Amino acid sequence: MRITFYGAARTVTGSCHVVEASGKKIMVDCGMFQGPRLIRERNYQPFAVIPSSIDFLLLTHAHIDHSGLVPKLFKHGFNGRVLATNSTVDLLEVMLPDSGHIQEMEVERLNRKARRAGRKLVNPIYTAEDAYRYVQNLERVKYDQIISLDENISVRFVDAGHILGSAILEMWVREGSRQTKLVFSGDLGSAGKPYVKDPTVINEADYLVMECTYGNRLHQDKGNRLEKLREVIEETYNKGGNLIIPAFAVERTQDLLYDINLLMIKGQMPPMQVFIDSPMAVAATEIFKRHLDLFDKETTDLISAGDNPLTMPALHFSRTAEESIALNNVKGGAIILSASGMCDAGRIKHHLKHNLWRPECTVLFVGYQAPGTKGQRLLSGVPSIRIHGEEVAVKADIRNIDGYSSHADQQELLNWLNSFKQKPRRVFLVHGSPEALPVMETLVPDKTGIDAYAPTWQESIELTPGTVFSSEDLQRAYEAVAARMEKFIHSSPDSADFERVMKQLKNLESVLNKTLES
Repeated sequence: MRITFYGAARTVTGSCHVVEASGKKIMVDCGMFQGPRLIRERNYQPFAVIPSSIDFLLLTHAHIDHSGLVPKLFKHGFNGRVLATNSTVDLLEVMLPDSGHIQEMEVERLNRKARRAGRKLVNPIYTAEDAYRYVQNLERVKYDQIISLDENISVRFVDAGHILGSAILEMWVREGSRQTKLVFSGDLGSAGKPYVKDPTVINEADYLVMECTYGNRLHQDKGNRLEKLREVIEETYNKGGNLIIPAFAVERTQDLLYDINLLMIKGQMPPMQVFIDSPMAVAATEIFKRHLDLFDKETTDLISAGDNPLTMPALHFSRTAEESIALNNVKGGAIILSASGMCDAGRIKHHLKHNLWRPECTVLFVGYQAPGTKGQRLLSGVPSIRIHGEEVAVKADIRNIDGYSSHADQQELLNWLNSFKQKPRRVFLVHGSPEALPVMETLVPDKTGIDAYAPTWQESIELTPGTVFSSEDLQRAYEAVAARMEKFIHSSPDSADFERVMKQLKNLESVLNKTLES
């Protein structure tokens, strides 16, 4: 059995891991790379694994850094099964087309510049139409249900407590008489989050792939984030400006509504109107309303008491472009929640353009800002920032509340790991920054006694010796490959697929030459 780390390896985005066992290839997540240009360029490169060779794709949750390249995988030949929880599929039905639309808009802008400069034009990784088409192929699964992928491989999705529908993935693989259990944490949630339940405790695993987004940090504002939010809202109201909150459309927007609703219940909210100005956030909020059965007890009790944070009186949804543009004329008394959360795309850029230069306004960050993003640059204190080709002065107050992260922090990661009754032989640390991973590589063995390692990008690691093959097995495999090669040759493959196959054949030829020479 082998695992290869095709994404989120020594970086925080692009989650994608492939397990090869019992003659199958199982991909866990197929995420988009985000952040600095050098990392984002990976999205445009051919997959390092041939998409048509993947048998199953299992998605831990709907965030784009875990799901954003699913349409590309289909577009380049994948025809296996895709499994995700019911609410994850609901979210992806709006998030993936939105991702495709953003790519089309960004590529259109880049190509306008390219035409003027006489440079080669680029194509979007996939379009909104591609996403609409391929998302129909996703299969819905329930939490806590053991699903047999074939006679040797079974999986189960359990609640990760990160966002609506997020899952920890348990995978059992049988090779001959030996069974190995792998666990993929996905993104682990922080305890006590609104709406979602706390992360499920896992009893045992042989190998664990665990995220480390906050591996070198503790959530500083978690215990008093409501008070900090009240202070920011009150300060902005007293200045007479608008409060602009770049917020991820899924979960972060709804978490903010939850806290604003609590302030209203307590009578601690000034007379400000709340606007969600993100088509995807509006759609995600509607999806939340359809999955009340997944909510935790605290949220359920609020709704039962008539204080539903998703339908509070001061809440307004900007669904159309005209409604969004109209907010540019609102000079004060508004709380505007808009995406994207890192300020690199979407309507938030328009709101920053119209409010950043105004000292009476405030921009509040409530989530992780990847290096190289506009959000990270604003938090670093830049005096101005370029938006839509125009340099905008930063005169508004820039504030940050750390306690809204949907990720477990360092101590919560260690606590979850220590809750295993039968601890893993080894933990593979992924989805972490270059600063967080070395810290966790030291802390995990020290605090849990478990060997920990942060794999490099595209690194393959042998987990078990695998099944012993006979000469008859080799002959059958040869005949199967020869038959598929014949089909491949007559399928008019594109140059990228042709190049990948040739590379694999050259590798095979090299292995055979070395074997025959020895």
